[in-house]
Amino acid sequence: MSFRPSRLAAASLFLVLGACATTAAPPAAEPATTPGMPAAADMPELRPGFIAGYLTTAALPDSLALVPAPPAAGSAALEQDHAVMRAALALRGTPRFEQARLDADLHFPFAAGTFACALGTDITEQDTPATWRLLRRSLADAAASTRKAKKHYERPRPFVENVAPTCTPEDEEALRSNGSYPSGHTAIGWMWALVLSQAVPERTTALLARGRNFGESRLVCNVHWQSDVLQGRFMAAGTFARLQSHPEFRADMAAATEELATRAGRGTVTQRDCTAEAAALAQALEGVL
Repeated sequence: MSFRPSRLAAASLFLVLGACATTAAPPAAEPATTPGMPAAADMPELRPGFIAGYLTTAALPDSLALVPAPPAAGSAALEQDHAVMRAALALRGTPRFEQARLDADLHFPFAAGTFACALGTDITEQDTPATWRLLRRSLADAAASTRKAKKHYERPRPFVENVAPTCTPEDEEALRSNGSYPSGHTAIGWMWALVLSQAVPERTTALLARGRNFGESRLVCNVHWQSDVLQGRFMAAGTFARLQSHPEFRADMAAATEELATRAGRGTVTQRDCTAEAAALAQALEGVL
């Protein structure tokens, strides 16, 4: 059963996706799970339930300088966006639409299970604390990386144009005032795919596939255009590259690699129904992706 946030929690989620800044957290007074590193519970919060990332605003790649303007009226790129939208709308009421609803939830602990099936193990604060912290902090960095372009372009989302339902109707009011381009959710999912692939390289293919279809869930949900998703992945990749030089990220990555070494690929997944997830994700957007 998915944990669904209240309207207040949903609003705080969109504030996080458009957050002004992420700041590197100060060290904890006592060493936690990684020597010299604070536990996730001790990290400063951007909003309730969402902790700060590794990077300052100045250290983030500049999305406005890096991504092109959204597709223009009459362009082939905009026609492709609409073709993908039509294919995505055909998946309403299917297991793939339900999977898109699950993928929309970025709140922990539920979101920690997003990559559990691809990884082949659960991620929990108790058993894999460094991986847990890595996912929560990189979420903030990935989301913040899209903010500048989002606020500049303020692109309306597909459901505003087509007036069709989304997979999260409780979020639609907040989504109307949160720019569509680039996709913050997609950036987060692709960041997680890259982070986990670095920690467990033998699971790279499965993890990247899950990262890709996590972004495609935003198309199925009717809340993003394909060009939003593509540029969200691009910003995640750039931010992931920037994180490689951050000492706290490197420390968490080393600890996560160690704690997953004996767990990943063992099939000990209790958080999700992996059979149902695989069946849902097998429903592709026919003829357009």
